[in-house]
Amino acid sequence: MDRRRYLQSVAAAGTTASVAGCLGVLTESGAEGTVLGPPEQDLSEAAHPSYGDEMPEFTVPDPITGEDISTTDFEGERTILWTSFYTNCPDGVCPALILRLRRAQEVAAEGGYGDAAAFLAHTFDPERDTADVLREYARQQGVNLDAGNWHFLRPESYEAGQELLEEQFGLVIEKQPAEDLENLEYQFPHYGLILLVNERGIVERAYPNGASVDVETVENDFEQVVTG
Repeated sequence: MDRRRYLQSVAAAGTTASVAGCLGVLTESGAEGTVLGPPEQDLSEAAHPSYGDEMPEFTVPDPITGEDISTTDFEGERTILWTSFYTNCPDGVCPALILRLRRAQEVAAEGGYGDAAAFLAHTFDPERDTADVLREYARQQGVNLDAGNWHFLRPESYEAGQELLEEQFGLVIEKQPAEDLENLEYQFPHYGLILLVNERGIVERAYPNGASVDVETVENDFEQVVTG
């Protein structure tokens, strides 16, 4: 059973109990293995990972560096900020998501702990988001690719990325016609999820409306986790 269906079955059973290997154990101060206390909004029944959950394990190529990037590579080493996006996003949601990761990257650089962080921006449009396109997008968005802590993740195919996001993150991504948008063949109605994951691989914060969450909130949460 994939993670999304598992969480849905847990919710249907009316439980948000802690389960070894999947959900963090809640204590009075928060979930076991976390730095931050519980968030104001309880997302434990959401299909996507949330506070106290383990970050899904996956390996996806970074077309710019030529590396295969695995979430397990960062366990015990780096705090992760993860989101999914595509460069042809017509409504400003994706640039807003990238902005929040980029601002956290700047905070890490200013604080001298860039080596303790990893910023993972996961495209679900690999057909258009080539290495050259992503490199130019990084320039446009002010991302520092030379810092060595930013990775654009590009699945080998649209279908592979679609499967990974649905099964591991509970995010349903499907192409939709874009007849009403000039010079755009298709678009993706999608979620604006950002995940903050500590070096133990445990989700500290899930921001389901990541494009509109206060930038300083993300920066402060990130700083507390990476320096905690």
